[in-house]
Amino acid sequence: MADADRERWDRAYGKGLHIGGDAPEWLARFTAQFPEQGRALDVASGTGRIACWLAAQGLNVLAVDVSQQGLRLARERAERDRVSIETLCRDLEQTPPPEGPFDVITCFHYLQRELFPQLVERLAHGGVLICEHKTVLNLERHEKPSAHFLLEPDELPRLCAPLDIEHHEEDWIDDRALTRIVARRRA
Repeated sequence: MADADRERWDRAYGKGLHIGGDAPEWLARFTAQFPEQGRALDVASGTGRIACWLAAQGLNVLAVDVSQQGLRLARERAERDRVSIETLCRDLEQTPPPEGPFDVITCFHYLQRELFPQLVERLAHGGVLICEHKTVLNLERHEKPSAHFLLEPDELPRLCAPLDIEHHEEDWIDDRALTRIVARRRA
């Protein structure tokens, strides 16, 4: 499955699909809760919109994705944004995430439930995990993605246990059923 995923994403990025814009505006509400320096891990980074945003906050960022093409675009974005990121092509279904500790870990629109305990484990004490994902309610208005790739209502806080939840919301946002979380590992 990993090679098929890699090829699918490389093709999509090569066609200019899923390039994405800037990091979500809602992240700016939480910058005061981030460390001013330290290590960050952006899981399933794609074209690097979150990774570059984290780097602009002063963090040393490692962007991980299955797609070489996506990571190439992330490096180009970093150059345009005049920030520095490190990239790592890795299939997280086959290989664990990089060793921590990380002061910030982000995971946006990538669902691999068994990955969450590993992300929690790689957070530094006092570190922050930030996630955004669609829920199954999204199927009320959109055919894709299928339920297999969507979270159940209130599932994200359970996946983030035993972290302290500092912010959690689930609602229709920009015509998508989204869940968002900011959770911290106790110092």
